[in-house]
Amino acid sequence: MNTNIRIAAVAVSTIALAACGSSDSSGGGTAIRAVGSSTVYPFATVVAETFSRNYPEFPAPLVESIGTGGGIGEFCSGAGPDSPSIANASRRMKLSEFETCQANGVTEVTELQVGLDGIAFASAQGGIDMNLTPQIVYEALAANPYGGEQTATNWSDVDPSLPDLPILVYGPPSTSGTRDALKELILEVGCEAGPLPEGLSDEEQDRICTEVRSDGGYVDQGEQDNLIVQKIESNSDAIGVFGYSYLEENADRVHGLRVNGVEPTYENISSFQYPGARPLFIYVKDAHVDAIAGLREFLGTWAESWGVGGPLAEIGLVASPEDVMARNATAVVELQPLTAADFE
Repeated sequence: MNTNIRIAAVAVSTIALAACGSSDSSGGGTAIRAVGSSTVYPFATVVAETFSRNYPEFPAPLVESIGTGGGIGEFCSGAGPDSPSIANASRRMKLSEFETCQANGVTEVTELQVGLDGIAFASAQGGIDMNLTPQIVYEALAANPYGGEQTATNWSDVDPSLPDLPILVYGPPSTSGTRDALKELILEVGCEAGPLPEGLSDEEQDRICTEVRSDGGYVDQGEQDNLIVQKIESNSDAIGVFGYSYLEENADRVHGLRVNGVEPTYENISSFQYPGARPLFIYVKDAHVDAIAGLREFLGTWAESWGVGGPLAEIGLVASPEDVMARNATAVVELQPLTAADFE
């Protein structure tokens, strides 16, 4: 998505924020609210813009980028009309989050997989270039690799074949679904490939495998993927971590680094050949579907937009396999509430 579209999306969100929780002057009712992932945000804003063009009788949706964890938390906080109707997520909802929803009266939630994305490692065009592996990334970024002291300051300290340049990685915060996926798809895989101490409790292993260093080697940039792009563009020795769509959008400024020798491309993510490939979701509050004006049509706009060659593919969304798209298109119409068994 180009800058002008992003500015327009923010304008749409600002207008909708003023309308949220009150009646629109045209009589359209309460605005749709969608909160959560910064990775899903650009796709959701395009869907919101398409919806507003096609259904001008409804208030413009509000789309907020507050991170997957924050979005699901707000979504699950209650079922009232002022609560979000949709949570955007760059990872799957956790059982504990589902249980929070249930406890707060959000008893029927439909999960929709809207497409695929990849956790991209990138650097500036002409900048540092490496063939990473999950183990290299883990040993470079872990606070206590394999339970020991983090002593690596340069990439060559991790592997002598890597550049003799300082480890400097700009990435997402702990509230981000991208950070969760980084942990699950890369850090834990790298950690478990190495010499972990024996007799660790699950809690100890989780901390050793997923806690990132805080000494400047990894820099949390908040829910600001565009800022990460700017940071690595201005420092040719730095690496950024963000969703594939931001790599695609800024291909003239940054390039993707290989992981296990595989480039982060549309085809490699679609086939799950790329190790950082992951599904993207939206979660729908079923009780809002017929209570919030336009929500059913908004969901239909998502289904019309997520296909191969569709408007979301043009800005970097990788389409789900055909059978997954068909199943989720059915769920848009019929709604299929999650149960605790779905998390087993």
